[in-house]
Amino acid sequence: MNGINRITNSNNIFYKIKEILPGLAVSVLIGLASMLLSQVVPKLGAATISIFLGMFVGNVFLGQEVFQKGYKFSETDLLSYSIVLLGSTLSVSTLMELGFNGILFVVLQMSVTIAGALYIGKKLGFGQDFRFLMAAGNAVCGSSAIAATAPVINAKDKDKGIAITIVNVTGIFLMFLLPVLTQKLYSHEAVQTSAMIGGTLQSVGQVVASGAMVSEPVKDLSTIFKIVRVILLVAVVFLFGHLKNKTNHDIIEEEIEDTKKGKIKVPWYVLGFFITCALFSTNIISPEVSEMCKVLSNKFEIIALAAIGLRVNIKDLIKQGKTVSLYGLFVGMLQVVSAVILINILL
Repeated sequence: MNGINRITNSNNIFYKIKEILPGLAVSVLIGLASMLLSQVVPKLGAATISIFLGMFVGNVFLGQEVFQKGYKFSETDLLSYSIVLLGSTLSVSTLMELGFNGILFVVLQMSVTIAGALYIGKKLGFGQDFRFLMAAGNAVCGSSAIAATAPVINAKDKDKGIAITIVNVTGIFLMFLLPVLTQKLYSHEAVQTSAMIGGTLQSVGQVVASGAMVSEPVKDLSTIFKIVRVILLVAVVFLFGHLKNKTNHDIIEEEIEDTKKGKIKVPWYVLGFFITCALFSTNIISPEVSEMCKVLSNKFEIIALAAIGLRVNIKDLIKQGKTVSLYGLFVGMLQVVSAVILINILL
């Protein structure tokens, strides 16, 4: 019996690899091509080239279903590995650069986003569950926050799907807008630019992509701002559970059940990031190993950014309904205006 189970598990693994391989191969090739092209056009940088080249290839040539699972793996898994490796290049003193004001900025920005998304959605006539999903997705970490919030508020799959689409569409537009805006506002000063990007953009991938368009220090610091938001995901889930009139006991029971099923609310790479950061800060990870991790993290990041570009479906961006598109637009505008005000006050 054990032998049959081992054979079945092996077959499943090979099947999953077979599904991932085509999209992964395309992502790697575009990443490598971007690295080569960046040597010809150094001002653009490999990250920017990777995203735009991915968008071109994905929308014109290789957008077929056979590539999608590999694209998703390249975007989510490789980016997670990249973030964990990034931790091994940053010391605790670097994390402390955020300071009290940096953390306060994140908390206030998230609060404004949640309150604003709920208010705007109500004015536009959307139901409570959809408003909760939009608030969580925009305030915390995009699709992951929506997926974590949906079971707690008993949201319908349709609402979940639309919210994920709109939040991602909003994030894609802001991903390209914020590097331009922060150049005008802050001349790409590291802390203020990182706060705007890391405190506003919806998904981790979008934060890394947008930060990389500016500079490597901004990309790293933006990621730290974003990780603070991701850590607060559990608090947001509890908040919406209470707003749905659930007790602490009900929510905790659901959290325990989800944990048993492997549905951990806070992504694993957050814990991995802090572990590698601690190891580097205590000199367990040597400077030589840290440098190797930095190079590998950068390579994974470029491939992940290629996959992000490959997964941007321009037709989907165009065909979103007017009202729901306005919802995404208004929330995005609120986030940017709020961030500008809070950065001027706190940072």
